[in-house]
Amino acid sequence: MSESIACPICAAETVFFGAKQGTYFNKEFKFRHCPQCRYSFVENYSTEYARIYDENYYRGRGADKTFNYVYEFENPLQTVRQYDWRGILKVVNALKPLSTETRWLDFGCGSGGLVRHVREHSPCRASGFEEGWITDYARTQGVPILARADLPALHGTFDAITAIEVIEHVPNPLPCLKEMRALLKPGGLLFLTTGNARPFRTKFFKWAYVVPEIHASYFEPETLAKALTLAGFKPEFRGAVSGFEDILRFKILKNLGIRKTSLAEKLLPWPLLRYAADKRYKVTAHPIGWAV
Repeated sequence: MSESIACPICAAETVFFGAKQGTYFNKEFKFRHCPQCRYSFVENYSTEYARIYDENYYRGRGADKTFNYVYEFENPLQTVRQYDWRGILKVVNALKPLSTETRWLDFGCGSGGLVRHVREHSPCRASGFEEGWITDYARTQGVPILARADLPALHGTFDAITAIEVIEHVPNPLPCLKEMRALLKPGGLLFLTTGNARPFRTKFFKWAYVVPEIHASYFEPETLAKALTLAGFKPEFRGAVSGFEDILRFKILKNLGIRKTSLAEKLLPWPLLRYAADKRYKVTAHPIGWAV
């Protein structure tokens, strides 16, 4: 008889719905699903964080080889990640116009490429929060990186927080979302990106996003809205806000294994490609969160 495990989001009883063999770790990962809020998660998530998020991971030699944070930071004018940075900045500015008074935190900032881009291309004050191997690298590059010990004193001080492809790495997402809510001022914006599990309800294990060594949590839009509400946010479905065209462009190139910009990729029919990608993957369907 299957063990009874409560959903980390809504506390309903979850069900075992399959397993997947790791490709980076020689281990079988078990998956559970909540029929109530449709949250899916890895039951036996690996806690070997130092081994998972080591230098190899951030250099594109770890469990996810579709990116290289160090290369991206050191080659900002050549990397296709520049489209992501540009798009995120546009989205946040469209949702909450930026000024010299705006304080922006990139939560889970990696090497700090987005932080640097925001500081160079907007008037606001941006900093990052990260842990692990990459933090020392980012600090040597001059990126303002906060440590976990710094966060309590900064509660209620940020106008905007971004969490770009972060929440899927967290095995218990509610405390993480509550921590971000605590850091925001009332009325502050949380803009996060993560994979949308809704299009893959009937083919979950064929979804390339299911990398159990690093991705512990999987959300449908309504699931994420539920989690945001429980964490103290008002979720809002805004759809394809200006800037998503660049975010989608980056995601398409990343998943094609293209890391450098080129004339060839610039000549691709981007309006058609972006439309097709969003129709299939529903990237723009996830909600944003307003701190209440």
